[in-house]
Amino acid sequence: MDKGQIKEFIARRAARELHDGDFVNLGIGLPTMIPEFLPPDVHVVLEAEDGIVGAGPRPDAEHADPRYVVDAGGQPASCPPGGAYISSVVSFGLIRGGHVDATVLGALQVDQEGSLANWIIPGKMVPGMGGAMDLVVGAKRVIIAMEHTQKGEPKILKKCTLPLTALRCVDLIITEMGVMEVRPEGLVLTEINPEFTVDQVRAATEADLIVPENVAPMA
Repeated sequence: MDKGQIKEFIARRAARELHDGDFVNLGIGLPTMIPEFLPPDVHVVLEAEDGIVGAGPRPDAEHADPRYVVDAGGQPASCPPGGAYISSVVSFGLIRGGHVDATVLGALQVDQEGSLANWIIPGKMVPGMGGAMDLVVGAKRVIIAMEHTQKGEPKILKKCTLPLTALRCVDLIITEMGVMEVRPEGLVLTEINPEFTVDQVRAATEADLIVPENVAPMA
């Protein structure tokens, strides 16, 4: 798979984690592709931290208004009938009030205890801290959708080495190699991409990975 196919594969699998009626916040980048892959009978309410509840699909160039209607990543967004513009105060109130059923975010690193680093690489410019720190402690379920490695280096570690976004906040990790649940006993491989072997997944993962006898194929 090339880069684009990998992202699509991960987004397609992550879409299966969302349920009809869920109130969802998607992080910038790969997670914003997820609505394209939702089943027809699954309708979710999307929150854009910049002030939209009930955000619609990304508009085409003709209908985009990049001056005013954008998502958290600054990309053109839409607000169809049924959606609403809200203030940042209300938006973060929804997050901090525990009203978000699920958030899907990217990550720089995740560790086997579910701790997350996704906001800064020291020494590099950061456009803004964003809302990830609120989302990962306020959402009922935290899903990480990301590529398994970065330039061949593992991103799923025993312990994060970059500054943390939050401790022990992640419930599920989805990559192009497999699906891993953070459980009390450790990080469990629950699904594997049939294009890879368990040994290849282990080799690309620094974290201690618990592999059950039967691991479902990742679809």
